[in-house]
Amino acid sequence: MAAVIGGLGTSHVPMIGRAIAANKQTEVPFAPFFASFGRVHEWLGEAKPDVVIVFYNDHGLNFFLDNMPTFAIGVAHDYRNADEGWGPPEPRTFRGDAELAWHIVGSLVADEFDVSTCQEMIFDHAGITALDLLFPADGPGHGQVPVATIPIMINGVLPPLPTPARCYKLGQAIGRAIRSFPSDRRVLLVGSGGLSHELGISGKINQEFDRLTLQKIEHDPEALTRFTNDQIVDLAGAQGLELMTWLAMRGAASGGEIVTSIYHAPISHTGGAMMLIDTREGERS
Repeated sequence: MAAVIGGLGTSHVPMIGRAIAANKQTEVPFAPFFASFGRVHEWLGEAKPDVVIVFYNDHGLNFFLDNMPTFAIGVAHDYRNADEGWGPPEPRTFRGDAELAWHIVGSLVADEFDVSTCQEMIFDHAGITALDLLFPADGPGHGQVPVATIPIMINGVLPPLPTPARCYKLGQAIGRAIRSFPSDRRVLLVGSGGLSHELGISGKINQEFDRLTLQKIEHDPEALTRFTNDQIVDLAGAQGLELMTWLAMRGAASGGEIVTSIYHAPISHTGGAMMLIDTREGERS
């Protein structure tokens, strides 16, 4: 049977990926953020995930303002990256897990979630950055991600937006789907986004709200579901709605113990954060 072994939330701003590509993780002002992943890498060596499911928001590679699904799930056998406006990146391929992905889609539909199912999907920096932080290269540049990936896009851009409560329930439904999968899989859930930021006005970083978010994600995630989208935008900026990815992650990876976490502001124009939660003991009980 499949098991949820943990959940991780992380920020994903392009500056993180650029520092990784240039091999300057120790030289940038937010070097402590990179250093905090040392414990994550140790944990990954112990936990040995087979699949990483990444909740993220698409930045115009698959969907734009004329076609924006609320939730979209990749069911492909592999995924590739593409130009996001910074010039063609190094071509990369990320292995999928179509069998588990289709099972999740079927379970979600039975659970009364209407999801878009993508048999082809371009993977953008929001998901790729998280994977590069989890699985760094031995030398300069990007490494080969050694696990299968299932990308799940959450609309954090165009109204009508899903509510925080709906995203948390989505995560809970995906957690149930994983646990009902008959084959063995060790699954890590990742929420990639945020925290507080808004493009064009020097970031609008709200450290008080970011620290509240981390506290509630750990101890009381349902408290965050009582915020409206408008309240989150007021407190954390328009791009602060990326908090939805953390809520979906925490809905799927319930309970557990915090392995490590960090809050570092700013990272570029963002309140940067990472939190790793180990749920293995709860899966065994």
